[in-house]
This record gives sequence, C-alpha cells and structure tokens, in this order.
Amino acid sequence: MAPDQLSRVFAALADPTRRDIVARLATADATVNELAEPYAVTVQAVSKHLKVLEDAGLVSRSRQAQRRPVHLEAEVFDLMTKWIERYRRQAEARYRRLDEVLRDMPDEPTPT
Repeated sequence: MAPDQLSRVFAALADPTRRDIVARLATADATVNELAEPYAVTVQAVSKHLKVLEDAGLVSRSRQAQRRPVHLEAEVFDLMTKWIERYRRQAEARYRRLDEVLRDMPDEPTPT
C-alpha cells in the first residue's frame, strides 16, 4: 500500500537539504543547477532530492525555452496546516481543561 500524501510530504521534509530547497523555492523558482550551487553535492544528488519533493507533490518542474525551473507547490502546505491545526486545537483544549482543574484546586493541602 502506498503511503498517503501527508506521509510522503512529511517524509520528504525529514531531510534538512530538502527543507532548505523548499525554503529557497519559497522565495523564487530556480533551476536544478541554481539549487545545487550552495551544496557540496552533485547536481545529480540535488535532482534526486527534487524527485522526492516532486513525488510528495511539494514541487513541480516546467519548461521555459531552454530553462527548466522548479516551482514550489504551496497548496500542499494547506494539507499539512490542516493536519497540524487539528492536533494543535486538541492540545489547547487539554491545556484549558488542565488550567480549569488547577484553578479549582485549593491553594493549601487539606490536613489528614
């Protein structure tokens, strides 16, 4: 069974190089060669990273004459945000309940 898209996205972003590539693409599209410049790895290694990001739906590649820019697909972040937000709300509700319990507790312990 193939992993769901959310799992592929989080797995793709588990690598720091891929996270850095995503951060760089957030500012502007770039070619593979441009993306490879700051890393001490081959262009082929960056291409493999891009393939993982592309399979997860985080980036796409297009053709503009001789240039093949890589584009960040920001819509995928909506999927991640919804997932994170659901659990954030649940955690906040738990903390609110804990705050209520702590507020209702007596300040001093009762002697036994």
